Amino acid sequence: MTIGRSVVMIDSGGANLASVGYAFERLGVEVTITHDATQILAAERVLLPGVGNAASIMARLNEYELVPVIRSLTCPVLGICLGMQLLFDWSAEGGTVGLGIIPGKVESLSAARELPVPHMGWNSIRVRHVDPLLQGLGADDWFYFVHGYVAPLSLRHTLGSTIYGQEFPSVVRQSNFWGVQFHPERSGKSGARLLANFLKLSPCV
Repeated sequence: MTIGRSVVMIDSGGANLASVGYAFERLGVEVTITHDATQILAAERVLLPGVGNAASIMARLNEYELVPVIRSLTCPVLGICLGMQLLFDWSAEGGTVGLGIIPGKVESLSAARELPVPHMGWNSIRVRHVDPLLQGLGADDWFYFVHGYVAPLSLRHTLGSTIYGQEFPSVVRQSNFWGVQFHPERSGKSGARLLANFLKLSPCV
């Protein structure tokens, strides 16, 4: 692969940092994990992963003074799972103020007896808008989810949605910021295709 080699993953303290890195290694790309602002600003592509608690990860980003750095990025940025949720204004998980890149509030996923929360397992996506990140992907592709909170649906920002008791955004975009609610690094060939698409995005917008 001749593009996308400068990929930086923000050290958010999430438990999926290594698995995300391995997923890119399988695509022939080495990922640098760092909380150094200079390296993040110089990257051609940036990853914001997240597993755990919204408040703790935002506290870590604030500790390293990375919130304004992330907001200023013009390269392609991909938020994964909790990393996607943090792109929004606010999360009900701990009453946490997010990055404010995409408008809206992240709320608890509605529970049902036959559909326990968290939503854990394989599910499909409905593509709502054509986008380079979703090239070659559709209803026949399944992805692995683990989450108890959901972002709001939006005609403008929701690229793909998923149903688990309720319909929620599973792929979002605002300018050069993309987010996926599922874990592409744990989603087999479909997840690998999405990550490969991310590597093909234009380095700057």
